[in-house]
Amino acid sequence: MTETSPDPAQFRFPARGYAFQKYVDCHNWIDGAFREAASGENTAVVNPRHGWPMGTVGMSDRADVDAAVQSAKAAFPGWRATPYKERVQVLYRMKQLMERDLEELCWLLSHENGKTYAESKGEVLKAIECLEMGCSLPNMIGGPQLDVSRGINCSVTHEPLGVCAGVVPFNFPTMVPMWMLPQALIAGNTFVLKPSEQVPYGAMKLALLFKEAGLPDGVLNVVNGGRPSVEALVDHPDIKALGFVGSTRVAKLVYGRASALGKRALCLGGAKNHLVVVPDADLELASATVAASAYACAGQRCMAASVMVAVGDVQHIIDGVAAKARAMTLGQDMGAITNQSAVERITRYIDEAEKAGATVLVDGRGAEVPGNPGYWIGPTILDNVSPDMPASCEEIFGPVLSIVRVRTLDQAIALENKSAYGNAAAIFTTSGGTARYAVERFDAGMCGVNVGVPVPREPFAFGGWNDSKFGHGDITGVDGFRFWTRPRKVTARWELSSDATWMS
Repeated sequence: MTETSPDPAQFRFPARGYAFQKYVDCHNWIDGAFREAASGENTAVVNPRHGWPMGTVGMSDRADVDAAVQSAKAAFPGWRATPYKERVQVLYRMKQLMERDLEELCWLLSHENGKTYAESKGEVLKAIECLEMGCSLPNMIGGPQLDVSRGINCSVTHEPLGVCAGVVPFNFPTMVPMWMLPQALIAGNTFVLKPSEQVPYGAMKLALLFKEAGLPDGVLNVVNGGRPSVEALVDHPDIKALGFVGSTRVAKLVYGRASALGKRALCLGGAKNHLVVVPDADLELASATVAASAYACAGQRCMAASVMVAVGDVQHIIDGVAAKARAMTLGQDMGAITNQSAVERITRYIDEAEKAGATVLVDGRGAEVPGNPGYWIGPTILDNVSPDMPASCEEIFGPVLSIVRVRTLDQAIALENKSAYGNAAAIFTTSGGTARYAVERFDAGMCGVNVGVPVPREPFAFGGWNDSKFGHGDITGVDGFRFWTRPRKVTARWELSSDATWMS
Protein backbone atom coordinates (compact mmCIF):
# COMPACT_ATOMS: atom_id res chain seq x y z
CA MET A 1 0.00 0.00 0.00
CA THR A 2 1.63 3.24 -1.18
CA GLU A 3 1.30 6.36 0.96
CA THR A 4 2.22 9.84 -0.29
CA SER A 5 2.25 13.21 1.42
CA PRO A 6 0.33 15.82 -0.57
CA ASP A 7 2.04 18.50 -2.60
CA PRO A 8 -0.75 21.11 -3.06
CA ALA A 9 0.67 22.36 -6.36
CA GLN A 10 0.31 18.89 -7.85
CA PHE A 11 -3.45 18.96 -7.30
CA ARG A 12 -4.25 22.33 -8.83
CA PHE A 13 -6.89 21.95 -11.53
CA PRO A 14 -5.90 24.32 -14.35
CA ALA A 15 -8.98 24.34 -16.60
CA ARG A 16 -10.98 27.57 -16.85
CA GLY A 17 -13.29 26.47 -19.64
CA TYR A 18 -15.12 23.41 -20.95
CA ALA A 19 -12.24 22.05 -23.06
CA PHE A 20 -11.27 18.58 -21.87
CA GLN A 21 -8.61 18.48 -19.16
CA LYS A 22 -6.76 15.44 -17.85
CA TYR A 23 -6.28 15.37 -14.10
CA VAL A 24 -4.60 13.29 -11.40
CA ASP A 25 -5.54 9.82 -10.22
CA CYS A 26 -7.59 9.89 -7.02
CA HIS A 27 -6.58 7.88 -3.96
CA ASN A 28 -7.91 7.42 -0.46
CA TRP A 29 -7.12 10.13 2.09
CA ILE A 30 -6.13 8.51 5.39
CA ASP A 31 -4.34 10.15 8.31
CA GLY A 32 -3.49 13.24 6.29
CA ALA A 33 -1.91 11.47 3.32
CA PHE A 34 -2.96 9.72 0.12
CA ARG A 35 -3.04 5.93 0.03
CA GLU A 36 -3.72 3.67 -2.90
CA ALA A 37 -6.57 1.20 -2.45
CA ALA A 38 -5.37 -2.08 -0.98
CA SER A 39 -7.04 -4.05 -3.76
CA GLY A 40 -5.04 -2.26 -6.46
CA GLU A 41 -8.28 -1.93 -8.44
CA ASN A 42 -9.18 1.36 -10.13
CA THR A 43 -12.00 2.70 -12.27
CA ALA A 44 -12.08 5.62 -14.67
CA VAL A 45 -13.39 9.04 -13.65
CA VAL A 46 -15.16 10.20 -16.81
CA ASN A 47 -15.93 13.78 -17.83
CA PRO A 48 -19.63 13.49 -18.84
CA ARG A 49 -19.42 16.39 -21.28
CA HIS A 50 -16.75 14.65 -23.34
CA GLY A 51 -17.11 11.00 -22.36
CA TRP A 52 -13.35 10.78 -21.76
CA PRO A 53 -11.52 9.74 -18.56
CA MET A 54 -9.93 12.52 -16.51
CA GLY A 55 -8.08 10.01 -14.34
CA THR A 56 -8.78 6.97 -12.20
CA VAL A 57 -10.05 6.37 -8.68
CA GLY A 58 -9.21 3.46 -6.38
CA MET A 59 -11.88 0.96 -5.45
CA SER A 60 -11.57 0.29 -1.74
CA ASP A 61 -12.39 -2.79 0.28
CA ARG A 62 -12.86 -3.49 3.99
CA ALA A 63 -9.14 -3.17 4.70
CA ASP A 64 -9.13 0.42 3.42
CA VAL A 65 -12.25 1.29 5.38
CA ASP A 66 -10.75 -0.17 8.54
CA ALA A 67 -7.55 1.82 8.04
CA ALA A 68 -9.58 5.03 7.71
CA VAL A 69 -11.69 4.21 10.76
CA GLN A 70 -8.62 3.40 12.86
CA SER A 71 -7.08 6.73 11.86
CA ALA A 72 -10.27 8.54 12.85
CA LYS A 73 -10.50 6.57 16.09
CA ALA A 74 -6.96 7.52 17.06
CA ALA A 75 -7.61 11.20 16.30
CA PHE A 76 -10.88 11.34 18.23
CA PRO A 77 -9.60 11.93 21.80
CA GLY A 78 -7.49 14.93 20.78
CA TRP A 79 -10.21 16.47 18.63
CA ARG A 80 -12.86 15.88 21.29
CA ALA A 81 -10.67 17.64 23.83
CA THR A 82 -10.28 20.68 21.54
CA PRO A 83 -12.65 23.46 22.68
CA TYR A 84 -15.52 24.50 20.43
CA LYS A 85 -14.02 27.92 19.88
CA GLU A 86 -10.80 26.35 18.61
CA ARG A 87 -12.54 23.78 16.40
CA VAL A 88 -14.49 26.53 14.69
CA GLN A 89 -11.30 28.35 13.72
CA VAL A 90 -10.62 25.52 11.26
CA LEU A 91 -13.98 26.18 9.62
CA TYR A 92 -13.30 29.92 9.40
CA ARG A 93 -10.01 29.21 7.62
CA MET A 94 -11.71 26.61 5.42
CA LYS A 95 -14.24 29.21 4.29
CA GLN A 96 -11.45 31.58 3.32
CA LEU A 97 -9.65 28.85 1.38
CA MET A 98 -12.78 27.83 -0.51
CA GLU A 99 -13.38 31.46 -1.44
CA ARG A 100 -9.75 31.79 -2.51
CA ASP A 101 -10.04 28.71 -4.75
CA LEU A 102 -13.60 29.37 -5.91
CA GLU A 103 -12.84 29.33 -9.65
CA GLU A 104 -10.80 26.14 -9.40
CA LEU A 105 -13.46 24.37 -7.36
CA CYS A 106 -16.21 25.43 -9.79
CA TRP A 107 -14.40 24.27 -12.91
CA LEU A 108 -13.30 20.99 -11.34
CA LEU A 109 -16.89 20.32 -10.32
CA SER A 110 -18.11 21.12 -13.82
CA HIS A 111 -15.60 18.74 -15.40
CA GLU A 112 -16.18 15.76 -13.12
CA ASN A 113 -19.96 16.14 -12.86
CA GLY A 114 -20.99 17.63 -16.23
CA LYS A 115 -22.76 20.69 -14.85
CA THR A 116 -22.49 24.07 -16.44
CA TYR A 117 -20.09 26.53 -14.85
CA ALA A 118 -22.99 28.60 -13.48
CA GLU A 119 -24.58 25.53 -11.86
CA SER A 120 -21.22 24.50 -10.41
CA LYS A 121 -20.66 27.94 -8.95
CA GLY A 122 -24.09 27.83 -7.35
CA GLU A 123 -23.21 24.51 -5.73
CA VAL A 124 -19.85 25.66 -4.39
CA LEU A 125 -21.37 28.86 -2.99
CA LYS A 126 -24.08 26.80 -1.29
CA ALA A 127 -21.35 24.56 0.18
CA ILE A 128 -19.69 27.67 1.59
CA GLU A 129 -23.03 28.76 3.04
CA CYS A 130 -23.30 25.39 4.80
CA LEU A 131 -19.79 25.94 6.13
CA GLU A 132 -20.86 29.36 7.43
CA MET A 133 -23.69 27.66 9.28
CA GLY A 134 -21.12 25.41 10.94
CA CYS A 135 -19.12 28.49 11.95
CA SER A 136 -22.17 29.84 13.76
CA LEU A 137 -22.90 26.67 15.73
CA PRO A 138 -20.78 27.44 18.80
CA ASN A 139 -22.96 30.51 19.31
CA MET A 140 -26.18 28.53 18.82
CA ILE A 141 -25.78 25.31 20.75
CA GLY A 142 -24.83 26.43 24.21
CA GLY A 143 -26.52 23.91 26.48
CA PRO A 144 -29.42 25.19 28.58
CA GLN A 145 -29.14 25.23 32.36
CA LEU A 146 -31.69 26.01 35.04
CA ASP A 147 -31.92 26.06 38.82
CA VAL A 148 -34.77 23.58 39.01
CA SER A 149 -35.10 23.61 42.76
CA ARG A 150 -33.45 25.06 45.87
CA GLY A 151 -29.73 24.43 45.45
CA ILE A 152 -30.16 22.08 42.47
CA ASN A 153 -29.14 22.90 38.90
CA CYS A 154 -29.83 20.92 35.71
CA SER A 155 -27.77 21.43 32.54
CA VAL A 156 -27.35 19.83 29.13
CA THR A 157 -24.23 19.39 27.02
CA HIS A 158 -23.99 17.95 23.53
CA GLU A 159 -21.37 15.20 23.41
CA PRO A 160 -19.74 13.80 20.24
CA LEU A 161 -20.46 10.23 19.26
CA GLY A 162 -16.98 9.24 18.08
CA VAL A 163 -16.14 8.08 14.55
CA CYS A 164 -18.93 8.98 12.11
CA ALA A 165 -19.35 8.39 8.39
CA GLY A 166 -21.07 9.93 5.39
CA VAL A 167 -21.91 8.50 1.97
CA VAL A 168 -22.64 11.18 -0.62
CA PRO A 169 -23.95 11.06 -4.23
CA PHE A 170 -22.64 12.02 -7.65
CA ASN A 171 -24.93 14.98 -8.29
CA PHE A 172 -23.59 17.38 -5.63
CA PRO A 173 -20.04 16.25 -4.83
CA THR A 174 -19.01 19.50 -3.11
CA MET A 175 -22.22 20.63 -1.43
CA VAL A 176 -23.59 17.43 0.11
CA PRO A 177 -20.41 16.68 2.09
CA MET A 178 -20.91 20.13 3.60
CA TRP A 179 -24.36 19.06 4.76
CA MET A 180 -22.53 16.74 7.17
CA LEU A 181 -18.94 17.80 7.85
CA PRO A 182 -19.37 21.19 9.58
CA GLN A 183 -21.89 19.91 12.12
CA ALA A 184 -20.13 16.60 12.73
CA LEU A 185 -16.68 18.17 13.12
CA ILE A 186 -17.79 21.10 15.25
CA ALA A 187 -19.48 18.57 17.54
CA GLY A 188 -16.09 16.94 18.15
CA ASN A 189 -16.52 13.82 16.02
CA THR A 190 -14.01 12.45 13.57
CA PHE A 191 -15.26 11.44 10.13
CA VAL A 192 -14.89 9.03 7.22
CA LEU A 193 -16.36 10.35 3.97
CA LYS A 194 -17.25 8.06 1.04
CA PRO A 195 -17.87 10.06 -2.16
CA SER A 196 -19.39 8.65 -5.33
CA GLU A 197 -16.74 6.86 -7.37
CA GLN A 198 -18.06 8.79 -10.39
CA VAL A 199 -17.05 12.16 -8.88
CA PRO A 200 -14.30 11.69 -6.28
CA TYR A 201 -12.36 14.89 -6.93
CA GLY A 202 -14.62 17.22 -4.97
CA ALA A 203 -14.05 15.25 -1.75
CA MET A 204 -10.34 15.02 -2.51
CA LYS A 205 -10.07 18.81 -2.79
CA LEU A 206 -12.07 19.32 0.40
CA ALA A 207 -9.67 17.02 2.27
CA LEU A 208 -6.66 18.94 0.97
CA LEU A 209 -8.21 22.26 1.91
CA PHE A 210 -9.17 21.06 5.39
CA LYS A 211 -5.56 20.03 5.96
CA GLU A 212 -4.39 23.45 4.82
CA ALA A 213 -6.95 24.99 7.17
CA GLY A 214 -5.31 23.21 10.09
CA LEU A 215 -7.61 20.22 10.66
CA PRO A 216 -5.51 17.62 12.50
CA ASP A 217 -4.58 14.49 10.56
CA GLY A 218 -7.07 11.67 11.00
CA VAL A 219 -10.03 13.89 11.89
CA LEU A 220 -11.26 13.66 8.27
CA ASN A 221 -10.58 10.63 6.12
CA VAL A 222 -11.85 9.88 2.60
CA VAL A 223 -12.39 6.35 1.28
CA ASN A 224 -13.30 5.85 -2.37
CA GLY A 225 -15.09 2.92 -3.95
CA GLY A 226 -18.48 1.38 -4.64
CA ARG A 227 -20.91 -0.85 -2.80
CA PRO A 228 -18.29 -2.88 -0.86
CA SER A 229 -16.89 0.26 0.76
CA VAL A 230 -20.39 1.45 1.73
CA GLU A 231 -21.23 -1.92 3.28
CA ALA A 232 -17.91 -1.92 5.13
CA LEU A 233 -18.69 1.50 6.63
CA VAL A 234 -22.17 0.44 7.69
CA ASP A 235 -20.88 -2.78 9.24
CA HIS A 236 -17.80 -1.41 10.98
CA PRO A 237 -18.26 -1.65 14.76
CA ASP A 238 -16.42 1.62 15.43
CA ILE A 239 -18.71 3.72 13.20
CA LYS A 240 -21.25 5.25 15.57
CA ALA A 241 -23.45 7.19 13.13
CA LEU A 242 -23.90 7.35 9.38
CA GLY A 243 -25.43 9.87 7.00
CA PHE A 244 -26.42 8.85 3.47
CA VAL A 245 -27.76 10.69 0.43
CA GLY A 246 -28.74 8.75 -2.71
CA SER A 247 -31.58 6.79 -4.24
CA THR A 248 -34.55 5.65 -2.18
CA ARG A 249 -33.81 1.99 -2.89
CA VAL A 250 -30.28 2.23 -1.49
CA ALA A 251 -31.23 4.65 1.29
CA LYS A 252 -33.77 2.15 2.59
CA LEU A 253 -31.23 -0.69 2.45
CA VAL A 254 -28.52 1.33 4.20
CA TYR A 255 -30.92 2.55 6.89
CA GLY A 256 -32.22 -0.95 7.56
CA ARG A 257 -28.74 -2.46 7.72
CA ALA A 258 -27.35 0.28 9.98
CA SER A 259 -30.38 0.26 12.28
CA ALA A 260 -30.22 -3.50 12.66
CA LEU A 261 -26.68 -3.03 13.98
CA GLY A 262 -27.86 -0.44 16.49
CA LYS A 263 -26.28 2.50 14.68
CA ARG A 264 -27.71 5.95 14.34
CA ALA A 265 -28.56 6.56 10.67
CA LEU A 266 -30.17 9.31 8.63
CA CYS A 267 -30.61 8.37 4.98
CA LEU A 268 -32.06 10.68 2.34
CA GLY A 269 -33.57 9.08 -0.75
CA GLY A 270 -35.19 10.09 -4.02
CA ALA A 271 -38.19 12.18 -4.94
CA LYS A 272 -41.03 12.84 -7.35
CA ASN A 273 -41.68 16.53 -6.84
CA HIS A 274 -44.97 18.08 -7.96
CA LEU A 275 -45.39 21.70 -9.05
CA VAL A 276 -49.09 22.58 -8.98
CA VAL A 277 -50.01 25.41 -11.37
CA VAL A 278 -53.42 27.07 -11.10
CA PRO A 279 -55.01 29.47 -13.63
CA ASP A 280 -54.26 32.65 -11.67
CA ALA A 281 -50.50 31.97 -11.60
CA ASP A 282 -48.25 34.68 -13.01
CA LEU A 283 -47.36 33.64 -16.56
CA GLU A 284 -43.72 34.73 -16.67
CA LEU A 285 -42.91 33.77 -13.08
CA ALA A 286 -44.50 30.33 -13.36
CA SER A 287 -43.17 29.40 -16.78
CA ALA A 288 -39.60 30.54 -16.06
CA THR A 289 -39.51 28.97 -12.61
CA VAL A 290 -40.99 25.63 -13.65
CA ALA A 291 -38.51 25.36 -16.52
CA ALA A 292 -35.57 26.27 -14.31
CA SER A 293 -36.64 23.74 -11.70
CA ALA A 294 -37.03 20.94 -14.23
CA TYR A 295 -33.84 21.47 -16.24
CA ALA A 296 -31.16 22.92 -13.98
CA CYS A 297 -28.47 20.33 -13.29
CA ALA A 298 -30.07 18.37 -16.17
CA GLY A 299 -32.82 17.35 -13.76
CA GLN A 300 -30.31 15.26 -11.81
CA ARG A 301 -31.25 16.44 -8.34
CA CYS A 302 -33.76 15.30 -5.77
CA MET A 303 -35.38 18.74 -5.70
CA ALA A 304 -36.01 18.97 -9.46
CA ALA A 305 -39.56 19.49 -10.72
CA SER A 306 -40.55 16.24 -12.38
CA VAL A 307 -44.36 16.61 -12.50
CA MET A 308 -46.27 19.75 -13.38
CA VAL A 309 -49.87 19.35 -12.24
CA ALA A 310 -51.92 21.61 -14.52
CA VAL A 311 -55.15 22.66 -12.79
CA GLY A 312 -57.88 23.75 -15.19
CA ASP A 313 -57.03 26.04 -18.08
CA VAL A 314 -53.32 26.80 -17.80
CA GLN A 315 -52.44 26.16 -21.44
CA HIS A 316 -50.80 29.57 -21.68
CA ILE A 317 -48.38 28.60 -18.89
CA ILE A 318 -47.67 25.21 -20.47
CA ASP A 319 -46.87 27.04 -23.71
CA GLY A 320 -44.57 29.35 -21.74
CA VAL A 321 -42.69 26.45 -20.15
CA ALA A 322 -42.32 24.78 -23.55
CA ALA A 323 -40.97 28.01 -25.05
CA LYS A 324 -38.40 28.28 -22.26
CA ALA A 325 -37.36 24.67 -22.80
CA ARG A 326 -36.97 25.07 -26.57
CA ALA A 327 -34.91 28.22 -26.09
CA MET A 328 -32.29 26.51 -23.94
CA THR A 329 -28.88 25.91 -25.50
CA LEU A 330 -27.62 22.49 -24.53
CA GLY A 331 -24.10 22.63 -23.15
CA GLN A 332 -24.47 26.25 -22.07
CA ASP A 333 -27.83 26.52 -20.30
CA MET A 334 -27.95 22.85 -19.34
CA GLY A 335 -25.16 20.39 -18.71
CA ALA A 336 -24.52 16.73 -19.49
CA ILE A 337 -26.06 13.53 -18.17
CA THR A 338 -23.82 11.62 -15.78
CA ASN A 339 -23.18 8.53 -17.95
CA GLN A 340 -24.45 6.48 -20.88
CA SER A 341 -26.57 4.14 -18.78
CA ALA A 342 -28.42 7.15 -17.37
CA VAL A 343 -29.04 8.41 -20.93
CA GLU A 344 -30.52 5.03 -21.82
CA ARG A 345 -32.70 4.93 -18.70
CA ILE A 346 -34.09 8.44 -19.25
CA THR A 347 -34.72 7.75 -22.93
CA ARG A 348 -36.60 4.59 -22.03
CA TYR A 349 -39.00 6.55 -19.81
CA ILE A 350 -39.71 8.97 -22.66
CA ASP A 351 -40.23 6.15 -25.17
CA GLU A 352 -42.58 4.25 -22.87
CA ALA A 353 -44.66 7.33 -22.06
CA GLU A 354 -45.04 8.11 -25.74
CA LYS A 355 -46.15 4.55 -26.48
CA ALA A 356 -48.67 4.77 -23.63
CA GLY A 357 -50.30 7.86 -25.14
CA ALA A 358 -48.40 10.84 -23.76
CA THR A 359 -47.59 13.71 -26.12
CA VAL A 360 -43.89 14.54 -26.49
CA LEU A 361 -44.27 18.30 -26.49
CA VAL A 362 -40.52 19.00 -26.40
CA ASP A 363 -38.21 16.14 -27.36
CA GLY A 364 -34.64 15.98 -26.07
CA ARG A 365 -33.83 12.47 -27.26
CA GLY A 366 -30.75 12.08 -29.42
CA ALA A 367 -29.44 15.55 -28.58
CA GLU A 368 -25.83 16.37 -29.38
CA VAL A 369 -23.41 19.17 -28.56
CA PRO A 370 -20.81 19.82 -31.27
CA GLY A 371 -17.29 19.14 -30.02
CA ASN A 372 -18.57 17.53 -26.83
CA PRO A 373 -19.14 13.83 -27.57
CA GLY A 374 -20.40 12.96 -24.12
CA TYR A 375 -23.78 12.05 -22.64
CA TRP A 376 -26.66 14.31 -23.57
CA ILE A 377 -30.44 14.57 -23.43
CA GLY A 378 -32.13 17.89 -24.12
CA PRO A 379 -35.02 19.41 -22.17
CA THR A 380 -38.09 17.23 -22.61
CA ILE A 381 -41.78 17.82 -21.87
CA LEU A 382 -44.34 15.02 -21.80
CA ASP A 383 -47.92 16.31 -21.95
CA ASN A 384 -51.17 14.44 -21.22
CA VAL A 385 -49.40 12.03 -18.89
CA SER A 386 -51.79 9.87 -16.90
CA PRO A 387 -51.19 9.40 -13.16
CA ASP A 388 -50.47 5.69 -13.56
CA MET A 389 -47.68 6.06 -16.13
CA PRO A 390 -44.14 5.43 -14.80
CA ALA A 391 -43.18 8.91 -16.04
CA SER A 392 -45.74 10.30 -13.59
CA CYS A 393 -44.87 8.31 -10.47
CA GLU A 394 -41.28 7.01 -10.75
CA GLU A 395 -38.12 9.06 -10.29
CA ILE A 396 -36.57 9.61 -13.74
CA PHE A 397 -33.65 11.76 -12.51
CA GLY A 398 -33.22 13.56 -15.79
CA PRO A 399 -34.43 16.63 -17.74
CA VAL A 400 -37.99 15.34 -18.24
CA LEU A 401 -41.07 17.26 -17.10
CA SER A 402 -44.32 15.27 -17.07
CA ILE A 403 -47.57 17.26 -17.26
CA VAL A 404 -50.64 15.75 -15.63
CA ARG A 405 -53.89 17.65 -16.20
CA VAL A 406 -56.60 17.81 -13.52
CA ARG A 407 -59.77 19.86 -13.06
CA THR A 408 -59.49 21.02 -9.44
CA LEU A 409 -56.90 21.96 -6.85
CA ASP A 410 -58.12 19.17 -4.57
CA GLN A 411 -57.41 16.65 -7.34
CA ALA A 412 -53.91 18.10 -7.68
CA ILE A 413 -53.28 17.81 -3.95
CA ALA A 414 -54.60 14.24 -3.94
CA LEU A 415 -52.23 13.39 -6.81
CA GLU A 416 -49.25 14.79 -4.90
CA ASN A 417 -50.25 13.00 -1.72
CA LYS A 418 -50.59 9.69 -3.52
CA SER A 419 -46.86 9.65 -4.27
CA ALA A 420 -44.71 7.40 -2.11
CA TYR A 421 -42.18 10.22 -1.92
CA GLY A 422 -42.45 13.39 0.12
CA ASN A 423 -39.44 15.53 -0.65
CA ALA A 424 -40.89 18.71 -2.17
CA ALA A 425 -44.09 20.21 -3.55
CA ALA A 426 -44.93 23.70 -4.75
CA ILE A 427 -47.95 25.79 -5.71
CA PHE A 428 -47.93 28.56 -8.32
CA THR A 429 -50.64 31.12 -7.67
CA THR A 430 -51.18 34.82 -7.00
CA SER A 431 -53.69 34.04 -4.24
CA GLY A 432 -52.46 33.82 -0.66
CA GLY A 433 -55.50 31.79 0.34
CA THR A 434 -54.92 29.26 -2.43
CA ALA A 435 -51.24 28.99 -1.50
CA ARG A 436 -51.98 28.38 2.17
CA TYR A 437 -54.71 25.85 1.38
CA ALA A 438 -52.30 23.82 -0.76
CA VAL A 439 -49.23 24.03 1.46
CA GLU A 440 -51.18 22.92 4.52
CA ARG A 441 -52.33 19.81 2.63
CA PHE A 442 -49.22 18.78 0.69
CA ASP A 443 -47.63 15.58 2.02
CA ALA A 444 -44.08 16.86 1.62
CA GLY A 445 -41.34 18.05 3.94
CA MET A 446 -40.27 21.05 1.84
CA CYS A 447 -42.93 23.23 0.22
CA GLY A 448 -42.75 26.21 -2.08
CA VAL A 449 -45.02 29.09 -3.05
CA ASN A 450 -44.02 30.33 -6.52
CA VAL A 451 -40.64 28.66 -5.83
CA GLY A 452 -39.76 25.67 -7.98
CA VAL A 453 -36.87 24.39 -5.87
CA PRO A 454 -37.93 24.99 -2.26
CA VAL A 455 -34.55 24.18 -0.72
CA PRO A 456 -34.41 25.91 2.67
CA ARG A 457 -31.52 28.34 3.03
CA GLU A 458 -29.35 28.07 6.12
CA PRO A 459 -30.11 27.95 9.00
CA PHE A 460 -33.37 26.23 7.96
CA ALA A 461 -32.84 22.50 7.58
CA PHE A 462 -33.07 20.21 4.54
CA GLY A 463 -35.16 17.04 4.67
CA GLY A 464 -38.21 15.39 3.15
CA TRP A 465 -40.86 12.96 4.35
CA ASN A 466 -42.04 9.44 3.58
CA ASP A 467 -39.83 7.48 1.15
CA SER A 468 -37.60 10.52 0.66
CA LYS A 469 -36.05 10.14 4.12
CA PHE A 470 -35.33 7.31 6.52
CA GLY A 471 -34.48 8.35 10.06
CA HIS A 472 -35.45 11.21 12.33
CA GLY A 473 -34.69 14.90 12.03
CA ASP A 474 -33.11 16.78 9.13
CA ILE A 475 -29.55 16.54 7.90
CA THR A 476 -28.58 20.23 7.93
CA GLY A 477 -28.91 23.10 10.36
CA VAL A 478 -29.19 22.58 14.11
CA ASP A 479 -31.02 19.30 13.46
CA GLY A 480 -27.87 18.04 11.77
CA PHE A 481 -25.78 19.02 14.78
CA ARG A 482 -28.15 17.11 17.06
CA PHE A 483 -27.90 14.05 14.83
CA TRP A 484 -24.12 13.87 15.29
CA THR A 485 -24.31 14.34 19.10
CA ARG A 486 -25.97 12.91 22.17
CA PRO A 487 -27.20 15.05 25.06
CA ARG A 488 -25.68 14.66 28.51
CA LYS A 489 -27.97 15.84 31.32
CA VAL A 490 -26.26 16.85 34.57
CA THR A 491 -28.13 17.44 37.81
CA ALA A 492 -25.89 19.00 40.47
CA ARG A 493 -26.15 20.04 44.12
CA TRP A 494 -23.24 21.46 46.10
CA GLU A 495 -24.76 21.97 49.55
CA LEU A 496 -27.82 21.10 51.54
CA SER A 497 -30.34 23.91 51.38
CA SER A 498 -31.70 25.08 54.72
CA ASP A 499 -35.14 25.55 53.21
CA ALA A 500 -35.24 22.28 51.23
CA THR A 501 -38.60 20.98 50.02
CA TRP A 502 -39.69 17.60 48.66
CA MET A 503 -38.43 18.73 45.20
CA SER A 504 -34.84 19.08 46.44
